[in-house]
Formats: sequence, structure tokens, C-alpha cells
Amino acid sequence: MPTVLRCLLVSVLLCLSLQVRASTADVQTAWRLLDYIAVDYAGAVADGEVVDPTEFQEMVEFSASARERIQSLEATAGQPRLLEEAERLQAAIAAHEPPEAVAKLSRGLASDLIAAYPVPLAPTAPPDMAVAAGLYQQQCASCHGDTGGGDGPASVGLDPPAIDFTDRGRARERSVFALYQVIEQGLEGTSMASYAHLPADERWALSFYIGQFAYPESQAGAGEKLWNEDASLRASIPDLAALTQVTPAALANDVGEETAQAITAYLRRHPEAVDAPVVAEGQLAFARSRLAESVAAYAAGDQPKARDLALSAYLDGFEPIEPLLAARDRALMARIEAAMGELRSRIGSSASVEAVQEQVQVVDSLFAEAEHALEPEMANNASAFVGAFTILVREGLEALLILIAMVAFLRKANRTEVMPYVHGGWISALVAGGVTWFMATYVVSISGASRELTEGFAALFAAVVLLFVGIWMHGKSQAGAWQRYINDKLSHALSKRSAWFLFVLSFVVVYREVFETVLFYIALWSQGNGMAIVAGGGLGAAVLVVIAVAMLRFSQRLPIGQFFSISSILIAVVAVVLAGKGIAALQEAGWVSVSTLSIPRVALLGIYPTLQSVLAQLVTLTVLAAGFWFNRRSAVPSAA
Repeated sequence: MPTVLRCLLVSVLLCLSLQVRASTADVQTAWRLLDYIAVDYAGAVADGEVVDPTEFQEMVEFSASARERIQSLEATAGQPRLLEEAERLQAAIAAHEPPEAVAKLSRGLASDLIAAYPVPLAPTAPPDMAVAAGLYQQQCASCHGDTGGGDGPASVGLDPPAIDFTDRGRARERSVFALYQVIEQGLEGTSMASYAHLPADERWALSFYIGQFAYPESQAGAGEKLWNEDASLRASIPDLAALTQVTPAALANDVGEETAQAITAYLRRHPEAVDAPVVAEGQLAFARSRLAESVAAYAAGDQPKARDLALSAYLDGFEPIEPLLAARDRALMARIEAAMGELRSRIGSSASVEAVQEQVQVVDSLFAEAEHALEPEMANNASAFVGAFTILVREGLEALLILIAMVAFLRKANRTEVMPYVHGGWISALVAGGVTWFMATYVVSISGASRELTEGFAALFAAVVLLFVGIWMHGKSQAGAWQRYINDKLSHALSKRSAWFLFVLSFVVVYREVFETVLFYIALWSQGNGMAIVAGGGLGAAVLVVIAVAMLRFSQRLPIGQFFSISSILIAVVAVVLAGKGIAALQEAGWVSVSTLSIPRVALLGIYPTLQSVLAQLVTLTVLAAGFWFNRRSAVPSAA
């Protein structure tokens, strides 16, 4: 019987595997057909008339085949919409609509198809272009020629002829992903065979190599300069997936034809550039440009635009290099943050144009200091070691205080069966941190706004929770309260729901710190000195372990009433700190307005020189004080 079951299981898995492969192949083929319609329809119809009947018939067949393949896919909520789009495309072709309209419909359907039925859109790592050159000579040059002109010795007599990769009119409509699809699947009715037998990384390498022929190397130098100096360009192509999907034509619509050609020439020769470390000079140059535009908009009376540009200068210009600057010179980073916050405050409060210009000059002088601090020669093993150590210890202590309080409380209350939820929370946070590192390094670019919003909302969530936990624990520190609590066996306070609540709290407070630490370490690692970073991080982790053990042992020796009292104060302090940090992060993301105050910045205590963050801390303190007062007053009748 077990043998029969195993055979059945293998059969089911094999069927599922074949079904998935078939589904993926249908998606890829449909996408390729739609891509060809978008590119080739212009050669079949002009001014509402069919100019090439053979080509037009091919467009009709391709659109029908694409619809049939979409119809055969597994039913999903998005499939009916895809079929409607496919029918609109068929109708547009039948009506001889303009090429621009058909191309838009075809590309829109292709994009929606990939969104509804995802397939791999990019290589897992930047392809090796030296390997690509060798592959091209071995596999492609005989037909397409050494320079991609479609004039190789084996191309003689081919019908249809070998594609001329140097044809810019055609190339500007083809993405690297489209080239990859043809290389993988081949092209029916032509001499273009499938190269699915090649490993995926080699197929991707060939796709990039073929995609560069229409954009000569003479343009790549200008593209490299633009890429390094213009942060908005890097934001428009943040990762390999974006690079493989964008067509030069689509890029030209956003940045202009000349820039699009230069960027295409550079990135298709150097796809590793999208994963390269952020160039500080380029980021600060972009920030300066945005600040100049902000002043111009403000002088012209466009206050909202000036505010948005000033925010972009921070989020898109300065924020990407902030982790690295913090590791080199945290005080300077804080001064720049404060100065840019003051600029947004002046714009928001309708200050004079002269006052705004004066603050921009202050920011610009601080940028000059940052450029010096971020020079490559300023990076060394000692600074990398100290940066890695201090970042981990500083970020870890906040989370550690809360975790130790939770663990110690459960031990005091003899509720160790709930402990796995707490441990599960912080362990899950560490795993999520590892995933964040992988995604931020290899898959996506985490924007400045995303970072600030994640930190801000996580901090405020933790602050609200700790606010009530602190008041609750203070109440249990009053005379007789903890005995009554224990006598109630905690059955209501630590139900299954409460246990999961502890899991969520443990996860959030740790992931917030892990998230920021990961981004700092990525910035440090990009500058080299890997062994020093590992050593600094290792020592920081060891220090946190020692602190955790010491705190747990100390908490065990405390009488339970005193433990509740000390823990409530510590948690209250952390709640106040997180309230300030949360609002400050949302201010940096542009979600909360900025009104500056003439007070010192003490980031360790969550004190920032803005009215909104200080008010948040005062409100938190007021609620805590009211809760503590109520606890003491309630304890008096009980003691009597």
C-alpha cells in the first residue's frame, strides 16, 4: 500500500509540474506574440490601409493565437479582463487602427498578462558580458553577423532573412525580456531555433549582448555619466527586472530620445550598474538640483511644488547615502537632517524667499562637508569596524529592553508555555531581516520614503502598545496587585489571542531595528572592508548577548513588585522615545508637517527639534502620568 501511495503521489506531482510548465510556456508565448504585434503592426498598416497583406494576416493570426493561449490558462480573477483586452486588440487590428493605438493595446495586454500570470522577468544576477560575447560568436554570428547586422555567412538565402539587430527603428521597440523570450522559445516559421538548452543565465547574457548592437559603444560613456549623476534616472530603473522590461522607446518618452539612447547603450553593456553602490557625489548633485528647483518654484509663488521638490531632495537625493554617512559621521548626518527639516518648515510656514534661499545655502555647505566625509580615502578598516559595532549595539538595545521585559515577566508569572510566541516573534523578525537584505541587495531598491514609513509606523505601533503595557505593569507593582494577578492564574490576560499579540509585538519591535540595521550594513558593505564589518558586527552581537544575560539574571533576583515597577518605568521611557522617533520618521517621509523648535536634538531619547515630535512625546508622557496616578489612587483603597 505505501508503494502505491508513493506512486500516486509522484504521478500527481509530475502532472502538476507538467501543468505549471505548460502554463508558463503559454504565458511566455502569448507575451512574445503580443510583443511582435506591437513592433511589426506598423509594417502592415499605414493610414488605415493594409500595405502588406502577408504581414497583416500574420498580425491577425498572432492576435487570435494570443487570445487562445490566454483562454487556455488557469482560471483566475484577472482572466476575464485579459480576454476583454485581447478581443479589443483583435478588433483594433481588424479595423486597421493606427499602429500607435495597436501598439499601446498590445503592450498593455502583455503587461497585464505578466502581472496576472507571473514568469521570471530578470536574471538572478547581472549577466557576464564577456561570456555573452563568446556565446554570440558560437551560437549567433553565423547568421546575424559579427556586428549583428544580419549579414552572417549562413544568412544567405534565409526566408525570412536574419534579423538586423542594428536596426534602431526595430530595436527601440524591443526590451531585453522580449529578446530573451525569442532566444528561449525560438520563432516558428523561421530559421530561429529555440536555445532553451542553454542555462538561463547564458540566455539572459545573450539577450543583453544582442540588445546593445543598435546602440554603439560611443554612446555608452555619456550614458555612464548620466547614470552616475542623475538619481532620477536610477530611480526609474531601480533593478534588473525594470531594466529587462523597459524598451528604449518607453524610456525615451520619460527622459528624451538622446538620454534614452545613451542610457540603453550603457546599461545593456553594463547591467551590473543597476546593482552598483550608490555614488555619493551623484546623489548630492541631484539633491542640490532639486533644492535649486525648489527655490525657483517658491520664488514663483508655487509653494506646494517647492515643498515637494524640497522633500524629493531629501528622500531621493540625500536619504540613499544617509546610512553610509551615519556610519562615517553621525553628527553631520543629524545636522543635515535638521537643516533640511528646517528648510521644509520655512517653505511650509510661508517664510520669505530670502529666508528659504539662506537655508538652502546652509544645506549646501553641509553637503560639501558630507562629500568630504564620504570620499573613498575616508573609508578604512577602523571606521568600518566601529560603524558596524555601534550600529548594531545602538539599534539592538531598544528592542532588547522590550524583549527582556517580556521574557522576564513571563518567567515571574510562571507562564513559560507562552514563551515560544515571544521567541517566535523575534526569530521571525531576524528571518524577515534576512529576506529584506536579499531583496534590497538583489531584487528591489528600497526608496527613502519606504524606509522612513516602515520605521515610522513600526515605531508608533510599538509606542502605543508599550504605552498601555507600561501602565498595566505599573499597576501590578502596587501593593497586593501582583498577588491578585497571580491568583487569577493569568487565564484571561494570557489567552491564545494575547499570546499571538506578544508574537506580533516581539516581531514589530525587533524588525524595526533589524530593518534599519540591514540598510546600514548594506551601505557599509558596498564600500569594502568586509572583514572589519563582520568583526564589528560580531562583537556588537556578543555585547548584546552579554547585556541580555545580565539583565535576565538581574530581573530574576528582583522581588516581583519591584520588577514590575522598574520594568514599567523602562517601558514607559521606550514608549516616549519611540513616539518621538515615529513622528520624526513620518516627517522625513513628508507625511507629517515640520515646525522647527530651538532645542537640541537627542536621537537616543527620540528628541528632535520639531514641534510635532515633541508634542507626540508630551502626549505620551501625559497619558503615562495619568495612568500611573490612577494606578496609585486605585491601590490605596485596596491596601486599606
